Amino acid sequence: MNGTSRVTIGWPALIAGGIALLAAGAGIAYYVPRLAPGANSPQSTAAGAVQPTTGALPSAPASGAPADVVVTLTPEAIQRAGIVIAPVSPGRDTSTLRLPGVVEPNAYKQVVITPLVGGRVTRVLAELGQSVRRGQPLADIFSPELAEVETRFVSARAELDAHERELQRTEKLVAIGSASRQELERLHAEHTAKLTAVESAKSRLELLGLSSSTIANLGPGKEVGAVATVFAPIAGVVTERAANAGLNVDTTAKLFTVVDLSTVWVVADLYEKDFSRVSVGTSATVTTKAFPNTALKGKVSYIDPQVNPETRTAKVRVEVANPKQGLRLGMFADVTIEAEGGGAARRPRPQQAPSNSLPSRHSCSM
Repeated sequence: MNGTSRVTIGWPALIAGGIALLAAGAGIAYYVPRLAPGANSPQSTAAGAVQPTTGALPSAPASGAPADVVVTLTPEAIQRAGIVIAPVSPGRDTSTLRLPGVVEPNAYKQVVITPLVGGRVTRVLAELGQSVRRGQPLADIFSPELAEVETRFVSARAELDAHERELQRTEKLVAIGSASRQELERLHAEHTAKLTAVESAKSRLELLGLSSSTIANLGPGKEVGAVATVFAPIAGVVTERAANAGLNVDTTAKLFTVVDLSTVWVVADLYEKDFSRVSVGTSATVTTKAFPNTALKGKVSYIDPQVNPETRTAKVRVEVANPKQGLRLGMFADVTIEAEGGGAARRPRPQQAPSNSLPSRHSCSM
């Protein structure tokens, strides 16, 4: 045996040794710089770090809070950006409430028409949905009651005329001494009673709807009318019609309903939590799905003092103009009320700052 020894190392062992040497080198390269003194000082920088330019940004405060970003604007840039300088003034914080509502007739301009006399309807002159003017005839009613009152008036008037002629003759006789003054006084008393009867019959005819000219034309030898005409008391639209020819009616029968639709009410439900934010006179806007591009302005005109115990809401009424009668009764609508927010706020009054009062450069801290 000779003195030379031979050691055989396989490839797997060589590869494992190489990997171990690389891992050891990477560990030394990671820990050695951190153990060196002054490695964490502000003057030391890692490879690839960028030094900030002196004066570009202010240094961060010692507390560690982020530094303010300063943006410098010229007067031209301020004007283009629309920046406005405005003083602060006290005001009320406002918001909007959107409530569902229903269009209802203005109850102050809605009239239910009933006849002034009982009888039978002989003719109807108005149709459902028709626009009528004030004083326009709507229906005729044959009334025996009216004929009786007219006959009583004609009779009382004839008796008064005859008594006045007798009174005039008696006055002439008293003047020449052919009649006593006692007889004249009795005739004066009877004349007062007959005059009162005529005035009473005339007032009754006026209550039954006869005009003064019609009453003046009544007299002996003239035909007594028995037809009463029902007139429209206001201008509006006929929304209900119960009168038909041949219908027997009395003074409580409902013949027509006429509504002036130049203004309508939009009634909505206001929740209890919003009572303090809405008051009478608060501005409101009404919109509908039928006319989405039309917004009607109005004000809250009434708030119901009673609360619905089931829904905990109160009725709120907004009156709006309806000149074209586009809003129909029963239509759904959206009511937007400019309600108060309930807290004080400082509301700026915008004032465009004059350009000559601005310095050449402005800084805005963010």
